[in-house]
Amino acid sequence: MDMIQEYINDTTSLIEFIKKCPTPFHVVANSEKMLIEGGFTKLEENRPFCLTRGKSYFVTRNNSSIIAFRVPSEIKGLHIVSAHTDSPCLKIKSNPDVKNTDTCSRLNIETYGGLILSTWFDRPLSIAGRVFVKNKNDDIKEHLIDFKEDEVQIVNLAIHQDREVNIGHKYSVQKELLPIWADSDYEGDFLDRIAFHANCERTEILDYDLFLYNRTEPHFWGHDKAFFSSPKIDDLGCAYSALAGLLDIQACNYMPMICLFDNEETGSGTKQGALSDFLYSVIERIFFSLNIDVETKYMILSESRMLSADNGHAMHPNYPEKCDISNKPKMNGGVLIKYSANQKYTTDAEGGAYLKELMERNNIPYQVFLNHSDILGGSTLGNLSSQKVSIKTIDLGIAQLAMHSSYETAGTKDTTELIKLFKVFLSE
Repeated sequence: MDMIQEYINDTTSLIEFIKKCPTPFHVVANSEKMLIEGGFTKLEENRPFCLTRGKSYFVTRNNSSIIAFRVPSEIKGLHIVSAHTDSPCLKIKSNPDVKNTDTCSRLNIETYGGLILSTWFDRPLSIAGRVFVKNKNDDIKEHLIDFKEDEVQIVNLAIHQDREVNIGHKYSVQKELLPIWADSDYEGDFLDRIAFHANCERTEILDYDLFLYNRTEPHFWGHDKAFFSSPKIDDLGCAYSALAGLLDIQACNYMPMICLFDNEETGSGTKQGALSDFLYSVIERIFFSLNIDVETKYMILSESRMLSADNGHAMHPNYPEKCDISNKPKMNGGVLIKYSANQKYTTDAEGGAYLKELMERNNIPYQVFLNHSDILGGSTLGNLSSQKVSIKTIDLGIAQLAMHSSYETAGTKDTTELIKLFKVFLSE
């Protein structure tokens, strides 16, 4: 196959995954489907883990985080890839209707994570998430919903009414980012729309987690389709690549595992985040089910590694001064190895050497990312999850632009290289 076409095919599969996954709940639901089709068995946290060597399993928490693994005949260590299911966005508040009889009905929202607010204006937005419904037997059921329509829009004020808009503008989320969703003549309220999409009566709705998402279609662009733009490249690019890598390998002497955590964008401090006991408890229960004693467990963990997969910044051609002066990553430049002296990224020289040798041996291009020394960078998963499961960890991802925009940009080639790395790491 022509290499350009391979890059396009891999990124097309990523794009199709992103389009199906407007919220972390949809990420996990679609991951479950792919894993079951790949022969994995679902485990439940409230039931015993009964594992068989040679088989493959997964377990979810909060329906927004998922851990999947294959059990080898012998376990020398764990090879783990972690990523996150969430992205910065706008969340719908309780009692969301903000009515104005003179104009339009709006929805009350709040920010989730550190998003670029301006990128949410004047584009088609829809709504997705989960709804909890009480049925006639007083059972509480969780419904996954996606409106799949251009449902709302956040509209800019005309330049004639704000002549300084291009000089600089500080947005009021509570005032300026309320999306319009209905004409003032509409007599219903937003709960009616939720009930319609949840296929229930409005009186049956108990609660919901609903988010706005960008409906702009992902697309390739540039010479030879070198680039692609899409919502949620951070971090579904890594989450999908980890999933694709695990599904394409078989178990070996190192147990291959992927962990897709929720709430990274808000600090990971939830029961389903990287700071929770989710990974720790799953590993403990695996060892218990396989009759691995404590001494052997710690020997196995000492030989284990994690790749903490979360994207980094490519050098922006219009803002080269924002980049480190001697490390200038670019889109389509290969896998990004991330370093930070303050340990926001966990990669050290030992981990970097291991990963570079692995990629050189498998002809996988790589580059290095460090933040500009005067600019504070973001945080990620590795240094948080290692507080619960202390194993050798390396931070990496792909180089992208417009991180935390509602519509981000990355290099088409890099999807293929990241999947290739995860395959060789998980199957080594």
